[in-house]
Amino acid sequence: MARFGPLKDNFDRRSVEICDTVPYDIPNILIDYQLVDVGIPIGFWRSVGASQNGFFLESFIDEIAAAGKKDPYELRRHLLEKSPRHLAALELAAQKAQWGKPLPPGHFRGIAIVSAYFGYVAQVIEISLNRQARTLKVHRVVCALDCGRVVNPSSIDAQAKSSIVYGLTAALRGEITIDRGRVQQSNFNDYPMLRINEMPAVDVHIIPSEEAPTGAGEFAVPPVAPALCNAIFAATGERIRSLPLSKHGFHWA
Repeated sequence: MARFGPLKDNFDRRSVEICDTVPYDIPNILIDYQLVDVGIPIGFWRSVGASQNGFFLESFIDEIAAAGKKDPYELRRHLLEKSPRHLAALELAAQKAQWGKPLPPGHFRGIAIVSAYFGYVAQVIEISLNRQARTLKVHRVVCALDCGRVVNPSSIDAQAKSSIVYGLTAALRGEITIDRGRVQQSNFNDYPMLRINEMPAVDVHIIPSEEAPTGAGEFAVPPVAPALCNAIFAATGERIRSLPLSKHGFHWA
């Protein structure tokens, strides 16, 4: 794991963000990492360590569900019975996405939930996929979130939607490459974000709460990539363990 920030006792806490507080009721968990000096200065990306670790964790939970022949939503629901705020976000996202209701032919869903920066967010992503051409279309993202007491709901809605743009872009094609010590990407011309015509419908549902308010700018990013890749697994049986998807031959429809 590349170093994110300053070390304390030779430990970078951000490298294990969210993995060190796994909400699932699993009795034996070991979290470990290997600190690597990549020789290139790196900075924080939106949602920092929670981004990549959310992908790792929620992809693995989906793998457990598949191995045990369990519905990925129902398994999460069972393992979150002792975590009410996680469970509420998960259940609301599944309800609004009509999880379990048959989809149109060729459509598939994936689900993920991540808690980061004192917020809780679950997402269900619906896709269709041309397996032969490996063209992917995201039709809908349902996002349910709990960020404590709501002060400005329109700002929360905007932050969640912009997080989903960010997360989908990164999952599909976001990549920084280095050539002879220089970053090759310079601006949106060679690091393009999703355009309006590429975006799915996005439904954001805010859970009412009297808990202390939190920020809403980062915590909706981490569930995007795992929910998307879990939908791809539902469609193809192919498990994606590295990003971006373009490196696996996928293209936006």
